[in-house]
Amino acid sequence: METLLPRDLDEALAAIAADPEATVLAGGTDLMVQVNLQGLRPARVIAIRRIPELREWVGRFIGAAVTHRRLEIGPIKALAEAARTVGSPQIRSAGTIGGNLGTSSPAGDTLPFLAAADAEIVLRSRTGERVLPWDQFITGPKRNARRPDELIVGVRLPEHLPARQAFAKVGVRNAMVIAITSCCVIRDEDGTTRVALGSVGPTPIRARQAEEMISAETRPSEAARAEFARLVAAEVRPITDHRSTAEYRRHASGVIARRLLERVLP
Repeated sequence: METLLPRDLDEALAAIAADPEATVLAGGTDLMVQVNLQGLRPARVIAIRRIPELREWVGRFIGAAVTHRRLEIGPIKALAEAARTVGSPQIRSAGTIGGNLGTSSPAGDTLPFLAAADAEIVLRSRTGERVLPWDQFITGPKRNARRPDELIVGVRLPEHLPARQAFAKVGVRNAMVIAITSCCVIRDEDGTTRVALGSVGPTPIRARQAEEMISAETRPSEAARAEFARLVAAEVRPITDHRSTAEYRRHASGVIARRLLERVLP
């Protein structure tokens, strides 16, 4: 196996252009599972974790190589809460937000926040730059719109990001667990609310009907909160697998969405 260690973004893009089939390595927390347990043997690896441009976090731009450890101590509340649920401290120190996007797993812990925030994904190749909304970038379970000659450069958040935000997930234990369902709720001062869920569909899901309903409620009553939970549960598209049943995922989605809503209310 040949390993390339580009010193900057231009070198990395040149290496990818020269060999679009090469495997891109950031933190390796997903890739090494494939190597150790699934027999993956990449012929060439391009290691990008130490590229300075990808480690930048400036304003609303978060570089692809920013680790979960940095996210969990960062200023964005729901993103920090999501990052704290990722694996062990060692995993959080290695895994990156770009890796979460590159894997595009429905259970990716940072993805519900990016969906609720309406984040954009910045991609770059030697021929130019593309910026895609999150729902155009993530196209299916472990599938995305990155082209073979492109690199995920980072995430661009909107200029206005409400301070009232919260994240939670449900798993079979309290720590180091893949989510059975996860949820992020963001509510603005005018009541506009966004809710996104993970592990309950092929991609992160925005509960649009629930958003519309609860955004019209300045001070949601008990009945309004219950209806919000019902709508969230109705909008998810869970499956039954070895971690949970579809029925439980649907129920849990409504429960945690309501709890998060109550946390972000004034």
